[in-house]
Amino acid sequence: MTVFKKPHALTDTPMHYCPGCTHGIVHRLIAEAIDELGIEGRTIGIAPVGCAVMAYNYFRCDMIEAAHGRAPAVATGVKRSDPENNIVFTYQGDGDLASIGMAETVHSAARGENITIIFINNAIYGMTGGQMAPTSLPGQITQTSPYGRDVEQCGYPIRVSELLSTLDAPEYIERVAVNNVKNVRNAKKAILKAFKNQVEGRGFSFVEVVSSCPTNWGMSPSEALRWIDEKMIPYYPLGVYRDKSDVSNTDVNGKGEVVQ
Repeated sequence: MTVFKKPHALTDTPMHYCPGCTHGIVHRLIAEAIDELGIEGRTIGIAPVGCAVMAYNYFRCDMIEAAHGRAPAVATGVKRSDPENNIVFTYQGDGDLASIGMAETVHSAARGENITIIFINNAIYGMTGGQMAPTSLPGQITQTSPYGRDVEQCGYPIRVSELLSTLDAPEYIERVAVNNVKNVRNAKKAILKAFKNQVEGRGFSFVEVVSSCPTNWGMSPSEALRWIDEKMIPYYPLGVYRDKSDVSNTDVNGKGEVVQ
């Protein structure tokens, strides 16, 4: 009996990510969703600038490379060019999406574009060497904040899911994590739902994935997974922040509690 096999939507190309990086887990979950929905031939992914810049090597679906931060704008054009057939997703890190691409992110959400955005939040710039990101935690040491993020000088981290949930148009917003088996399973459900929403024409779906970056955090892989639990999740509570298909679970406050 086959218990597990690689999703067809993933290629056989060895991934370039660092040991302990959770990008590979999220890639697999996306590929599983594509397989389960039978949409590989219709799917177009938009690769970012960042650690996942070469995501086009790992997915069998069509891929487009976008300028830094511009993936939602590119996704909007691709989706609108053939809205009945194209299934479009972006895959973006926090520097790409929440810094240089914040305008594109907010406006695509405000318009309710029928696209799927997968947002990798590892609280640091990865590819460019570990600089402070918009999501870096207060006091977090990075290459550009060697004494820790000073909120008086640099402001507070941006909670993107909470920010987007204040808009009227988004269909579905959820924050998940991939640091243990339970959280990976929940992340799979969220990503599958985000793609299914698009297939059903429901509108803008956004899944934020709290992720690790052992290399730039200066930690071992196991330490990084614990740091997600101890530091990241308390600041970025997991949960559904918007789900128009479930009127009993429409919002979450800053403490991760459902607002009725």
